[in-house]
Amino acid sequence: MMMRRDVFQAIADPTRRAILGLIAVQAMTPNAIAANFDSSRQAISKHIQILTECELLNQVQSGREIYYHFNPEKMKEVADWLAPFKKLWEDRFDQLDQLLLKMQTESKDEK
Repeated sequence: MMMRRDVFQAIADPTRRAILGLIAVQAMTPNAIAANFDSSRQAISKHIQILTECELLNQVQSGREIYYHFNPEKMKEVADWLAPFKKLWEDRFDQLDQLLLKMQTESKDEK
C-alpha cells in the first residue's frame, strides 16, 4: 500500500524545495535536474517521485524525454494554509509600527 504524501511533507526537504525552485523557472528532464545536485541520480529520482506523487510536479513526455513541470495550483494549498498566519504577522507589525510612532512622538514632545 502506498503512503499518501502531502505537500507539506514534500516541501519539508531542502533538496525538494531546491528542485521546485529550478522547475518553477523552466521544465526540466530528470538528468538536467540531477546535474544541479551532488546527490546520486537515484536520490534525485526519489525526490522527483515524491514531488510527483504530491502533484507538485507534472510529467510531460516529449519524444524519448520526460519533462517535469511545476504545478503552482498544488502550491496554493501551502499559501492558503499560511494566509491566516501572514495576516496575524502583519497585524503585529502594524501594532509595533504604531507603538514606535507613538514613542517617537512622545519623546519629541518631551524635548
